[in-house]
Amino acid sequence: QVQLVESGGGWVQPGGSLILSCAASGFSLSRYGMSWYRQVPGKERERELVAAIGMRSDSTNYADSVDGRFTMSRDFAKDMLSLQMNTLKPDDAAVYFCNARATLLPVTYREVWGQGTLVTVSS
Repeated sequence: QVQLVESGGGWVQPGGSLILSCAASGFSLSRYGMSWYRQVPGKERERELVAAIGMRSDSTNYADSVDGRFTMSRDFAKDMLSLQMNTLKPDDAAVYFCNARATLLPVTYREVWGQGTLVTVSS
């Protein structure tokens, strides 16, 4: 079964840190650019791109709202993606989704989404 599985979400106080992980199952991430998105529950039409990393990890881009606080990385050997989130703010609270979008064709699946992991930031 082809899937992306996120983990690491939870509750944290403002100023705290969390590390999100995304593991691929049933396919290799080697031909995919990877991204993290987030969506506030109840706002299904507003899915925000948080960070993106190229297929070869040659470029990483962040939303202005998280730049300098979040760090995205990928482990090719383990087919995993991570998002280190520091100095978390209440505005960072959301469901975080992992996304894989094919950069090098051909592939069987051009785009794969994870189910999401909830991050809650409150005191």
